[in-house]
Amino acid sequence: MWYEILPGLAIMTVCLIVPGVATAQIHKFTNGGKEKRTARVPWHWYLMERDRRVSGTGQHFNSKGLENIH
Repeated sequence: MWYEILPGLAIMTVCLIVPGVATAQIHKFTNGGKEKRTARVPWHWYLMERDRRVSGTGQHFNSKGLENIH
């Protein structure tokens, strides 16, 4: 019957959702609790490059553990 497809559909849905959620959480963990910065328009890219230049560490973000590394 038609409902026999539901277990396979559920498994495929979970397998497609888990990598996206896991990647977002890994980026958040590695960036000191902040979400990944994306540059969707050229102005955002310009701002990220500016942040990288003025940070003094060569990164566009400063994690709490990286503040004293120079």
